[in-house]
Amino acid sequence: MNSSRRNFLRMLAMSTAMTAASGSGLASLAHASDEGKPDRWVKGVCRYCGTGCGVLIGVRDGKAVAIKGDPHNHNAGLLCLKGSMLLPVLNSPERVTRPMIRRQKGGELEPVSWDEALELMAGKFRESIDRFGPDSVAWYGSGQCLTEESYLANKIFKGGFGTNNVEGNPRLCMASAVGGYTTSFGKDEPMGTYADIDSASCFFIIGSNTSEAHPVLFRRIARRRQSAPGVKIIVADPRRTNTSRIADMHIAFRPGTDLALMHSMAWVIIHEELDNARFWQRYVNFMGPDGKPADFDAYRAFLEDYRPERAAKLCNIPEEQIYEAARLFAESPATMSLWCMGINQRVQGVAANNLIHNLHLLTGQIGRPGATPFSLTGQPNACGGVRDGGVLSHLLPAGRAVANPKHRAEMEKLWGLPEGRISDKPGPHTMAMFEALGRGDIRCMIICETNPAQTLPNLNKIEKCLSNPESFIVSIEAFPDAITLRYADLVLAPAFWCERDGVYGCGERRYSLTEKAVEPPAQCRPTVNTLVEFARRAGLPPEFVNFRNAEDVWNEWRMVARGTTYDFWGMTRERLRRESGLIWPCPDENHPGTDMRYVRGHDPMVPADHPNRYFFYGLPDGKALIWMRPYKGAAEEPDQEYPLYLTSMRVIDHWHTGTMTMKVPELRKANPAAFVEINPEDAERAGIAHDDMVVVETRRDSLTLPARVSDTCRPGLVAVPFFDATKLVNKLFLDATDPASREPEYKICAARIRKA
Repeated sequence: MNSSRRNFLRMLAMSTAMTAASGSGLASLAHASDEGKPDRWVKGVCRYCGTGCGVLIGVRDGKAVAIKGDPHNHNAGLLCLKGSMLLPVLNSPERVTRPMIRRQKGGELEPVSWDEALELMAGKFRESIDRFGPDSVAWYGSGQCLTEESYLANKIFKGGFGTNNVEGNPRLCMASAVGGYTTSFGKDEPMGTYADIDSASCFFIIGSNTSEAHPVLFRRIARRRQSAPGVKIIVADPRRTNTSRIADMHIAFRPGTDLALMHSMAWVIIHEELDNARFWQRYVNFMGPDGKPADFDAYRAFLEDYRPERAAKLCNIPEEQIYEAARLFAESPATMSLWCMGINQRVQGVAANNLIHNLHLLTGQIGRPGATPFSLTGQPNACGGVRDGGVLSHLLPAGRAVANPKHRAEMEKLWGLPEGRISDKPGPHTMAMFEALGRGDIRCMIICETNPAQTLPNLNKIEKCLSNPESFIVSIEAFPDAITLRYADLVLAPAFWCERDGVYGCGERRYSLTEKAVEPPAQCRPTVNTLVEFARRAGLPPEFVNFRNAEDVWNEWRMVARGTTYDFWGMTRERLRRESGLIWPCPDENHPGTDMRYVRGHDPMVPADHPNRYFFYGLPDGKALIWMRPYKGAAEEPDQEYPLYLTSMRVIDHWHTGTMTMKVPELRKANPAAFVEINPEDAERAGIAHDDMVVVETRRDSLTLPARVSDTCRPGLVAVPFFDATKLVNKLFLDATDPASREPEYKICAARIRKA
């Protein structure tokens, strides 16, 4: 059998999922070291994607020796390939284990004591604020930070220092989903849960390679299909991924034309009278292309530009696919939409999110078991720590906004601040923040648990920004091979994963506690403790950061969210220790958690005596919005000089920039380097064979990568993953952003290829 190790691992992961889905064979994929059987098991959460799988860490003689899935969490004991191999990451000898300082730009990092490191850090930030004002300092965090870490940093910078220069890498992956939920429903986050998968009779998966990016959820979808004959799966994706290979219909549309596709589906739904007029007449308002109120007749007229015969030509797909997809979506007893970066990472990302919501509101496929629009999340705590916690430059905790005077006053009161302390000026979004660092407007920055020197687009530009000789950059990072450390003046050593306790909030609004299982190595410290000491040394009042540990921070965060529509006051630390996750809203300790938001009898935010079954309380009149968002192309479309589409993607073997998964020998051997996927037609035209070295060029840079020639990409499209630190593929992508969410467009730019 001629099969690479990568293909073997891919097949292993797929067969594990399918075996579990059929109810036989493996119930859990677990991994143990050679240290012997554990003498105790400690509850935690997987460190990787936003699925938020529960894990149990086996400990013996103070060392983590085994890992398995938590049977009581939503993943029911199953872990994906990466999650089952977390132990080599935790126990890796390649760790940052003590603070390090670069005493001059361009010099080497050398060890330093914690006392000197924190004194230098606090002094630099204090001096910058005193000389240049509070907007000269910044925090750039991560969806990998604990909720307690993100909340505390937000409080220190926005409340303590008085700057809204607070961003995080969820801006790169989830900001458009936030914009879509808030503009359609008034509040962020999905209204359903993963349990909807078990009730759905139709899955509309668009812009998501679920099988590789979220394998445990893919397993659950596969199990649903096998257990309930008649369940249909529609996958809309320009790539023919493993996810699309199990679909009843694969819509391989031309990249960037998904808005036209979904508008055309809405046209079919209305013209074939498949819409649910009883629902939308009672619960929906319409917004015109100009952002002003409109009505159903205006919406119907707007859709005339997207008749299937026109949209099919624009999308380069068979016209009949539009009709069939619309019928399956509307006529299904319960339709669940799932999407991820293929929708979000676009200059029309918010609009694309709105159009998915439009289809659900138009058909009434919402607020019932299995009927829900559900965005998938890329990082373990992008939802709980950053989105819910308001750790972006325009947000405040628990759904509040910087621009809202009432919200600022609420937070000033909760944080014990004088009136006007919180700036009314939103800070810069991620791309603008790093540009400000390059100009010298921002002089001091903390980068925590993320690797922007590899993840940001248009990296040549970002490298110049990070190299500003006047800047002072602090990196809180566990792994020394993170490229961002090359630009850091000070590196702090954090406790990693289960070496400290804290909460993650996954994509279904489920908050789960990772309990401390082992001691951190050498001089590594919990980041919460580091931030508290930094804030005090930087001159903030001790009572403002009066926290002994992460639990103290969590309890304040519960208080700040109490009474809001993000209420999780009932999620006490003790309750999180007993239970394997709780889903907000959860306003008191007896509340079981909320399976469906906006639905009377399910959502505690909807009064029990409310006259309507559905109440979208985030909007003034309680009605959701259907938006008329005109189709627009990508920021950079192919042309005669650069005739191909280039897109970024993920692989099942690795996560993000590979700083963790590359520590696992099996994963590193399975997929050691980046590559470029090329359709056979494009390969033949360029004289390229499988495994040939290929030059991929865009207007920003070029890279030489091995070719993988297959039918995965449609003709005219090439794709690259970004996990390889030796091949910085994000140098190829432009940094255009969605004008509403400011999320960059990683999914489309113009490229060309030639044999090296």
